[in-house]
Amino acid sequence: MMKVAILGATGYVGAELVRLLYRHPKVQLTHLSSHSYQSESYSKVYPHFKGLVEEVCIEDDLNKIDADMLFIALPHGFASKIVTPTLLQKTKVIDMGADFRMSKEAYDNWYQVEHFGEELLEQAIYGLSEWNREKIKSAQLIANPGCYVTCSLLSLIPLIKEKVIDLESIIIDAKSGVTGAGRGLSIGNHYTECNESIKAYGLTTHRHTPEIEEKLLCFGGAEVTLTFTPHLVPMNRGILTTIYGKLKVGVTNEHIMHIYKKYYKDEKFIRLLGDTAVAETRWVKGSNFCDISFKVDERTGRVIIVSALDNMIKGAAGQAVQNMNLMMGWQEDLGLEDAPIFPA
Repeated sequence: MMKVAILGATGYVGAELVRLLYRHPKVQLTHLSSHSYQSESYSKVYPHFKGLVEEVCIEDDLNKIDADMLFIALPHGFASKIVTPTLLQKTKVIDMGADFRMSKEAYDNWYQVEHFGEELLEQAIYGLSEWNREKIKSAQLIANPGCYVTCSLLSLIPLIKEKVIDLESIIIDAKSGVTGAGRGLSIGNHYTECNESIKAYGLTTHRHTPEIEEKLLCFGGAEVTLTFTPHLVPMNRGILTTIYGKLKVGVTNEHIMHIYKKYYKDEKFIRLLGDTAVAETRWVKGSNFCDISFKVDERTGRVIIVSALDNMIKGAAGQAVQNMNLMMGWQEDLGLEDAPIFPA
């Protein structure tokens, strides 16, 4: 059994990691750390783990943690302070935050906090499982992608690679459930502030924008400047992206479907709905699936791509477990076999 530790185990993503790894047949949860709930039983923090996970939360101190795999489920700015070459010599690390996802220039410009791990940026492997599988297998440090980013990249990379879409025309209109903002207290996430309302935020400034653009260049092979606008919707979990792009002349629904099948026909966690159905968050909730649908608008010459995933699973903890399985040479879907939950 591989020993696994989680920093930030009492956040939403941390709790989903605990839920997935508790059932994983090849790992043992040995350390659950929490800054806010030190010395408290994990099941006291999250009573749905009563009788299942009774470990006591410890402080965020790497000197007290001995693990083969370390998940860091903390906000940006933390991982770069604690991940060192010495740590990576003895422990594999999967960072759920943004510290190792992009270039230092982009990180400095968009996050505007000091990056302490610049020497590790070249070593960090971007954990978009379906597109970086071979590098992930031999990685010691994984930068797990953001939830909005995962949904956007999985939808766009095939069309960018096949050069069927105008690179200056791409607009991503994205929606997220409230868990996407984390468990920390914020007035904008209070029930009365977000219930019965939908709002756009981060207009022209959202930090996932450079991550999407850099990885479209990395995996799609083209430099893209796009418009990304996220929205907060009053639901617990889920990501829905509606993506618009101008197509090259003559591209049809059949052509788009052929492209998606070329890259995804053997991918277990990507379900292609084509132009016969429209992706919805309710059909992926609680699972590691990403559903992708599309429609070519012949009148305007645009493609409309609608994709959905669970921001807590495929957009965070599930993809992290998928990456762990790849790093360890295990079956990629190990511990991720659950079907979506409906109703939920």
